[in-house]
Parts: sequence; C-alpha cells; structure tokens
Amino acid sequence: MDKKVFQLGDVVQMKKPHPCGANEMEIIRMGMDIRIKCVKCKHSILLPRAKFEKSMKKVLRSGGGETAAETEK
Repeated sequence: MDKKVFQLGDVVQMKKPHPCGANEMEIIRMGMDIRIKCVKCKHSILLPRAKFEKSMKKVLRSGGGETAAETEK
C-alpha cells in the first residue's frame, strides 16, 4: 500500500463524514498531531497523525495550488 502524501493547506476527503454532513477537511496544522477544519461548518478537530492517516481517503485539492497527480511526480 502506498504511503499517503499530504501537506499543509490540502483539502482531503475523509472516510466518515463530519456530523454536519461534509466529509471534506482542510489541513491547518501538522506535527505529531494534525488539526483539520471542516470546509462546511469551519469546526476544527485535532487528531493523532496515525488516526488521521487511517481515516483519510484521498487529497482532493492541494494547498500549493497544484493537483495531487502533480505532487506524485
């Protein structure tokens, strides 16, 4: 299985939706823990990195303005 690549500012799709109904989250802080913010209701959540990597499906939009396919090259 490939290692998931993500960076600060990316909008990612999560496996389970947030209680507001959206499953798109923006990464706003990275370190041992990762803080993500719901795109719809702006609520932020702090998750341990291992739990975040397990519950993240894919990167929808890159924070650097480039697509996920371009970052893999």
